[in-house]
Amino acid sequence: MRAKILAGLAGLVPAICSAADIDGSLMSAWWGIPFAGLLLSIALCPLLTPLFWHHHFGKVSLGWALAFLIPCAVFFDTGTATGGAVHAFVAEFIPFIILVTSLFVVAGGICVRGNLHGTPALNTGLLALGTLLASVMGTTGASMLMIRPLIRANDNRKHAAHIVVFFIFLVANAGGSLTPLGDPPLFLGFLKGVDFFWTMKNIFPETLFLCSALLAIFYLLDLYYYRNKEEEFQPDLDPTPDSAIRFEGKANFVLLAVIVGLVLMSGFWKSDVIIDVLGADVDLQNLVRDLMLVGVIFASLWITPKTARDGNGFSWGPIQEVAKLFAGIFITIIPVIAMLRAGETGAFGAIVRAVTDDSGQPINAMYFWASGILSSFLDNAPTYLVFFNTAGGDPAVLMTSLASTLAAISCGAVFMGANSYIGNAPNLMVKAIAEERGIKMPSFFGYMAWSGAVLVPLFILMTFIFFR
Repeated sequence: MRAKILAGLAGLVPAICSAADIDGSLMSAWWGIPFAGLLLSIALCPLLTPLFWHHHFGKVSLGWALAFLIPCAVFFDTGTATGGAVHAFVAEFIPFIILVTSLFVVAGGICVRGNLHGTPALNTGLLALGTLLASVMGTTGASMLMIRPLIRANDNRKHAAHIVVFFIFLVANAGGSLTPLGDPPLFLGFLKGVDFFWTMKNIFPETLFLCSALLAIFYLLDLYYYRNKEEEFQPDLDPTPDSAIRFEGKANFVLLAVIVGLVLMSGFWKSDVIIDVLGADVDLQNLVRDLMLVGVIFASLWITPKTARDGNGFSWGPIQEVAKLFAGIFITIIPVIAMLRAGETGAFGAIVRAVTDDSGQPINAMYFWASGILSSFLDNAPTYLVFFNTAGGDPAVLMTSLASTLAAISCGAVFMGANSYIGNAPNLMVKAIAEERGIKMPSFFGYMAWSGAVLVPLFILMTFIFFR
């Protein structure tokens, strides 16, 4: 049935050439229901109906996408509906999923063998290393690479849940804030025209403050647990005795460098050649980047020893879930972006007014908290897109005269994804791995108690320092 529906939609492709942009001022807020419904499904279904969600999340995503496309074809025309869908896929979704997949596959081919003794100093060092790697290989890649060695280093300790909680704060979220490779929201900004090094230049102080504060708090907390809550270390009770650290699948480090080079190439090489792909314009440099990234994926699968992927518990499940859910997100967000672009005349004029003062200037603190609160419970990538467009959606303006506003949006979307388990995809992946290894992790609301006690005060302090 699903294949027949997709085939039917594909049959509309010839109408794309006559597709027109949707006028957001003509749309009511009801057009945002598919987008809100999909995000709420992502947030609530894994908690309320985990078995159903595990088997049918792709169908749920498709259903919400059709809930927008079919009415759009009826009330506007098939060209508008199909053209919007194809543009979202060709210009945004496909480049996005190719990059995420390449980082996932390459990182999944690097297996860290051996074990060290998890002292507070070593744990803090591992968290710092993972935080740095997150901006190079993505929060998902760095999390998958570092979480197992960190757990092995502390598998003789009775209290390790706090170590994983801070790992989620730092490696799975805050560490990915310095480059478009780090976190999906920033790569979407890169696809929209934000320079590769813009985030590193403009939100480095915020990132340094947050990460340094979290590492300092973690060291003191872990030192307290280590000295007061643990029995004296007994090597014969350690299930994984200390041994030298070594890497399996080291060739993937070279492929990781290739990924970074390809993304940089697409940012610096500005070709005049534009290729028409089903009615959507694709720059030559972006097409070359994506094709070569696909080549990197196959190269990694070919050269990586099977034992390396087995050691990481590598499977295609996580990336399949990301692909299916984000396919729906990129479709259902089309009317939301159109309405936001309509400004105060659109259905979401209240949002625009809430983040804008009486003189029409953006309120950066509101952008920071609005994008952050939504990113805490929804997905931070579409949240970033929503507020990127609320602020005008012009990368040239946002990188210059509104640089502080784009910094606030970027920080909110990336940093506050750590406020709950569902704020960023690696959060739940890390939690699942920790529980498989016998660590009793906090419940959904128990984790939020941690983030409320540690992260929220830091975010309040950051508001007064950086976003006044």
